[in-house]
Amino acid sequence: MTTESIRVLIVEDHNVVRQGLVALLNVVDGLTVVGEAADGLEAIDQFRKHQPDITLMDLRLPRLSGVEAIKRIREEAPQARFIVLTTYDGDEDIYRALKAGARAYLLKGMTSEDLVTTIRAVHAGKSHIPPAIAERLAERMGTEDLTPREFDVLQEIVRGKSNKEIAAALSVSEATVKTHINSLLGKLGVTDRTQAATAAIQRGIVPLESLRKAKS
Repeated sequence: MTTESIRVLIVEDHNVVRQGLVALLNVVDGLTVVGEAADGLEAIDQFRKHQPDITLMDLRLPRLSGVEAIKRIREEAPQARFIVLTTYDGDEDIYRALKAGARAYLLKGMTSEDLVTTIRAVHAGKSHIPPAIAERLAERMGTEDLTPREFDVLQEIVRGKSNKEIAAALSVSEATVKTHINSLLGKLGVTDRTQAATAAIQRGIVPLESLRKAKS
């Protein structure tokens, strides 16, 4: 009597990394890679086509982020099971991924044994969050979410804009900008704009990719 293989979709924009994962998993008993995708939109198409048991999802992807891809796929297939596989360990990255529906969060420095064990665990209906990741998540759960407008202001702060420039960019008064800044400083647990910008980048609240796009 044979057991059906766990069917895996790999979503990773770096070709060498993706091909390495394909080669690694295809030689493991009980696992079969059924599809690959290099960006978030392709991930949705590949999921629809193959209906995998498990999807390995990178977070920072072209065209559509990993978190957004997870959200869209789960709207169509609530039973879909995701494992985030990323180099980013900012608490906001972890929070957003798990909130979107990921069952596990692994950093790319993990061993092949950890990856295979996690795939089997998630396929069995379990979740897997390494202790260090769980600690960061616990810290994040204790903080208040930024409002959409506070996030906009924080993004402009990271870009190095003054209050006057932020007010012009968002079509609000400087007084309103100051109010948002005071609020977001408190939520981030920092005391000034420089600390806010540093925290925003380190924690993954404002992805560096979005800043690069704005400059290009």
